[in-house]
Amino acid sequence: MPPTQSSKQDMRPLLVFGAHPDDIEFGCGAIVIAEALAGRPVHLVVCSRGETASHGSPDERLSESRKAAEIMRVDLDFVELDGDAHLETSVSHTIKLARLIRSIKPSTILATTTVKNQHPDHARLGEIVRDAARLARYGGLKELIDQPAHAIEQLFFYAVTPDGEPRDVTPIYIDISAPEVVSTWQAAMQAHVTQVTSRNYIDLQMSRARLLGTRAGIEYAMAVYPNEPMVIDKLAQAGKGARRF
Repeated sequence: MPPTQSSKQDMRPLLVFGAHPDDIEFGCGAIVIAEALAGRPVHLVVCSRGETASHGSPDERLSESRKAAEIMRVDLDFVELDGDAHLETSVSHTIKLARLIRSIKPSTILATTTVKNQHPDHARLGEIVRDAARLARYGGLKELIDQPAHAIEQLFFYAVTPDGEPRDVTPIYIDISAPEVVSTWQAAMQAHVTQVTSRNYIDLQMSRARLLGTRAGIEYAMAVYPNEPMVIDKLAQAGKGARRF
């Protein structure tokens, strides 16, 4: 649980963005599952159909995403932007996602990191979501004047692959060691059959989680990267340090 939250679980919606049909499951799926199991409403938004993937058709990939969402027991929407491998940052995309943020009214958003040396859609979507979260706060934006402004509490980024991990941001480690979380996460990743039969993505993600967990003195962990400095009310909310060696 992020250190800005109190011991009482935040039941306001969690909104999670992915550029491709498997990004969320591979990059932060266990966090999504842990929040959903705790009773928090979770809404996933996928911004392409994986059209340029080497394996799997767009219809197959959408079907796999829907199956994974059912396994994780979360809501799922697809938002059309520019298509897989064609995403560009633009004001129109930013306003489109800001409208979605105002509609769902999340307290927390997760999005792909803005690190450049990864799939370009990941970095660009992270930038669009970051800007959309800011525009969603502005009550005078004429394109959104029909919706009440909404300010989120936290924006966190997640890395789909090691290449996407920021080197200049101290991560927050989320404990995902609960057996039900781990088994459900593995099942959700396995739902992306076209991808996991082409490369051993599940082993990659489990190895990453095991390594982070070892460093933190727990079995499994996932990392998120805050967009801005965190504010806490009490030192006890900060959890424990990850250094174990």
